[in-house]
Amino acid sequence: MTERPRLAASSATTAGLDIEAVATTRRSPIVDPGGLTFVYRGDADAVNLRLWIHGLPASQPFERVGETDLWVLRVELPGNSRVEYKLEVVRDGREEWIIDPLNPLQAADPFGANSVAQGHGYARPEWTLRDEHARPGTLDELTVHSAALGDERHVGVYVPARFRRTRHYPLLIVHDGFDYLRYADLRFVLDNLIHRLEIPPLIAALTQSPDRLEEYAGHDGHARFVAREIPELLQHSFPLHPSPAARGLMGASFGAVASLHAAWRHPGAFGRLVLQSGSFAFSDIGHHRRSATFDPVARFVNEFRTRPGRPAERMYLSCGIYESLIYENRSLVPLLRHHGIEVRYEEVRDGHNWENWRDRLQSALTWLFPGPLWMIYE
Repeated sequence: MTERPRLAASSATTAGLDIEAVATTRRSPIVDPGGLTFVYRGDADAVNLRLWIHGLPASQPFERVGETDLWVLRVELPGNSRVEYKLEVVRDGREEWIIDPLNPLQAADPFGANSVAQGHGYARPEWTLRDEHARPGTLDELTVHSAALGDERHVGVYVPARFRRTRHYPLLIVHDGFDYLRYADLRFVLDNLIHRLEIPPLIAALTQSPDRLEEYAGHDGHARFVAREIPELLQHSFPLHPSPAARGLMGASFGAVASLHAAWRHPGAFGRLVLQSGSFAFSDIGHHRRSATFDPVARFVNEFRTRPGRPAERMYLSCGIYESLIYENRSLVPLLRHHGIEVRYEEVRDGHNWENWRDRLQSALTWLFPGPLWMIYE
């Protein structure tokens, strides 16, 4: 009887791995407390991991196991991490970026989809999933003529279940709101948190810019649109709470810049801000370290850092430690606190993506808009 030859670790890259176990796995990556083992099977000249973690190489090579079609890469990763990636497969001099065929977990964004690696200890929060016991709110869409922007805009409106005209509702305006619905499950999150009494029933206005790199980068017309025109429109249709403390503005990336800028340009319009992974480029001296796209952002942020005022009473900020923006977000926190603003800041082991922002929504919304449950227990 001929014994099948054993596969062996052939270098420091695969040293210590149970290659036999890796060869029989049907799932990639293999997760353990120390990190991830990525596995690819197929004919290729080279396989590379394209992993979006700031501080690590953008491309990391797999190692072929012997003369087989098995490719392996070990990556050390702290617990509770969540990262997105693609595989780069090279054949006959041609490179192709693909979703990991051995990984069913994917995350979508406006540019397509990525594979998702969940490190040891990470679990998707259950409050981001549809709960059959939570009564769903309704979604409507309004066409708004904006004098500040000089054109018409579509604004989505989330109305909570059990809506009553006899009560007053907080208002939350969400930059890239339709993207939050598609990629961050915002509707499920609002339904669930309201159902669980973690936040009060609220009205959410969802905006979407056709040119966010311009309008979100310190644009005064856009600031007036979200700070004045949207609230004035909605207060004619819904019983909104009149206090600025009951009005919030939210955004991620450039949307966070737009939120801070609008509240700064219109002090007193909002009492609460949610700023996720803000693209807060600035320079203490000389030029900022980013591309020309960030020039108007840096002009605004530099001015804001000089005279921040009080754009809101409370702010929630979050950023992934695997983002290149971590320095800018960290730098903003002591400045805000120095000027008497209540700030809650969270850093997490994730990158610049919608599911990172999704996973922070409970912390953000329950702190800024605490419902009966949080009022009792905090």
